[in-house]
Amino acid sequence: MHKIWKLLRKAFLSGIAFFILFLAFVYWSDQKIESYSNSCYSNILDVPEMKVGLVLGTAKYLRNGRVNLYYKYRIEAAIELFNSGRVEYLLISGDNSRKEYDEPTTFKKDLIERGIPEEKIMLDYAGFRTLDSVERAKTIFGQNELIIVSQPFHNKRALFLADAKGLKAVGYNAREVSGRYEIKVQIREFLARSKATLDVYVLHTEPKFYGDPIAIP
Repeated sequence: MHKIWKLLRKAFLSGIAFFILFLAFVYWSDQKIESYSNSCYSNILDVPEMKVGLVLGTAKYLRNGRVNLYYKYRIEAAIELFNSGRVEYLLISGDNSRKEYDEPTTFKKDLIERGIPEEKIMLDYAGFRTLDSVERAKTIFGQNELIIVSQPFHNKRALFLADAKGLKAVGYNAREVSGRYEIKVQIREFLARSKATLDVYVLHTEPKFYGDPIAIP
C-alpha cells in the first residue's frame, strides 16, 4: 500500500510540474508573438511601400449565414492598401481544400467588384494555415518582403512566422471584431500561438503543398 501511495504521489507531482511547464510555454509563446505588435500598422500613412500585400484568407459567411466580419474588414483593408499605392499586387492566400469551398476566389470576386484590377490579384489556393501562406509566399511566389493583411492578433503571429522564414514583413491591421465571437477567436488564437512556436522551434513544420513557382510580374 505504501509503494502504491508513493507512486501516486510521484505521478501527481510530475503532473503538476508538467502543467506548470505547459503554462509557462503558453505564456512565453504569447509574449514572443505579441512582441511583433510594433511592426503592425493601423494607419495607412505609416505603412511602407512594398510590391505585394499578402491577404490572409477566411470564410465569407458564418455558419448562421451572416457575413463574417473578419472577412469583410480584411477586404476593406486590402482595398485601402492597394488604393493607397502601398502595394502593386494583392496575393490572396486561403483554403481551397474542397471543391465547394474556395476562399481565394471568393476574395478575388469581391475585390474586383470593388474596383481592384483583376490582373493585380494573385491567388494561392494552398494557404491552409498561416504558416503555409507565409512560406508559400516566399518559396512559390518568390517574395522576400510583404505587407500582411489581417486582424492585429493574426498579423502578429504571421509576422513571427515570416521572421522565422527569413521574410521582411510588416502588418497592416484590418479592423478588429468585437463581441462574443471575438472572445472565441481570441481563445483559439492563444493556443495557435503556442502551436506556431512549436512549428518553428521544435517540429520545423513545412507547408502541406509546395508546387511549381508562380511569378508575380
